[in-house]
Amino acid sequence: MTETALLVGGGGREHAIARALTASPDCELYACASNRNPGIASLSAGFRQVSETAADDIVAYATEVGADVAVIGPESALEAGVADALDDAGVYTFGPQAEDARIETDKAFQREFMAEEGIPGCPDFSVFEDTEAACEYIDEYDGDLAVKPAGLTGGKGVKVTGDQVTKAEAKEYLRESDYEEVVLEERLVGEEFTVQAFVANGDVRPTPAVQDHKRAYEGDEGPNTGGMGSYSDSVAELPFMTFEDYTEAVEVLEATVDALDDYKGVLYGQFMLTADGVKVIEFNARFGDPEAMNTLPVLETPFLDVVTAGRDGESLPELEFAGKATVCKYAVPDGYPTDPDDGAQIEVDEENVGDALLFYASVDARDDGLYTTTSRSFAVVGVEDTIAEAEKAAEAGLSAAGEGLRIRHDIGKPDLVQRRIDHVNELRGE
Repeated sequence: MTETALLVGGGGREHAIARALTASPDCELYACASNRNPGIASLSAGFRQVSETAADDIVAYATEVGADVAVIGPESALEAGVADALDDAGVYTFGPQAEDARIETDKAFQREFMAEEGIPGCPDFSVFEDTEAACEYIDEYDGDLAVKPAGLTGGKGVKVTGDQVTKAEAKEYLRESDYEEVVLEERLVGEEFTVQAFVANGDVRPTPAVQDHKRAYEGDEGPNTGGMGSYSDSVAELPFMTFEDYTEAVEVLEATVDALDDYKGVLYGQFMLTADGVKVIEFNARFGDPEAMNTLPVLETPFLDVVTAGRDGESLPELEFAGKATVCKYAVPDGYPTDPDDGAQIEVDEENVGDALLFYASVDARDDGLYTTTSRSFAVVGVEDTIAEAEKAAEAGLSAAGEGLRIRHDIGKPDLVQRRIDHVNELRGE
């Protein structure tokens, strides 16, 4: 039986979703996004250019193509209630409705929910609506703080005192930004990692851990970005983790799903491995970008089967993975993230990717060529037996990048991975 699937979103994450869905011969894919992603368009029977938050237009397109299921990529669509609208129209959507998506879209709700439900790994925090009260708290707090606007910021809104900014700069940031609500929480020190899980009908199916690299420049320097690249290992945990660390993170996800009750879609936990165990940095209500590009290429269980099991009220299939390591590296426009070269024409040599996988991201395919947007342009992913081999494959694949693009080359290299291992050993007193 052919399943007609609608994909919402036009980034690298969504290109990975499109590839995973269409790996099933029974899937006929349609897609809609504000930009025309050539990788997604090439896999789709139809493509509609529309805002990811335009729920009525997306429902109209889903009805037009006879969609049986839908998968939503970006958080902006979830916050706008696109899953709610599609579900109401009879199109089962693998993505949470807006109320459940608050676990990502409202950081104040996220922390208060964790505290009320006794979700493990919650740091010390306070929520403020008054900017001056928040600034006073920063002055009085004995230690460093993560300063988090309560709403969505595209992964670039958090400022950490003692790391990115001074306390004086944090207060200036709040006063200049004038956010309606802000969360101030203890700075977590350790190594970050992510575990994503497929969720439906009360089932939680975790995927291997991934480490993203937010800083713009090599050596973890520069401003935060939406993610410059990431890696995963051939096993569930990362080299600086134990399997017990991974299990602890999964247990947090399971406790969260139990408390949310009817959650469906992907639940993404961003964790910090500290000297005191696993702590929660934040939750996302969808696949990570770039983490989807690490996870989905090594998923051997058909992703379409996961989505349809959720729709049919069945237990989600147990997930099988290829046992391969992955390294993802992004090519971004010059000036990204602070002043990206938007609207520049670029070239991507698809024939020069070698053994790596190419995922188009925030680019716009026009009649006369490919153009940048304000975000990341494309990614290459090496999939090999070891992280070191996957890094070499990804690096070779980056020769596809033409002029006007910048890359963080150190992601996945042995010396950077070893620094993560040494850091955790130091935290643990080993």
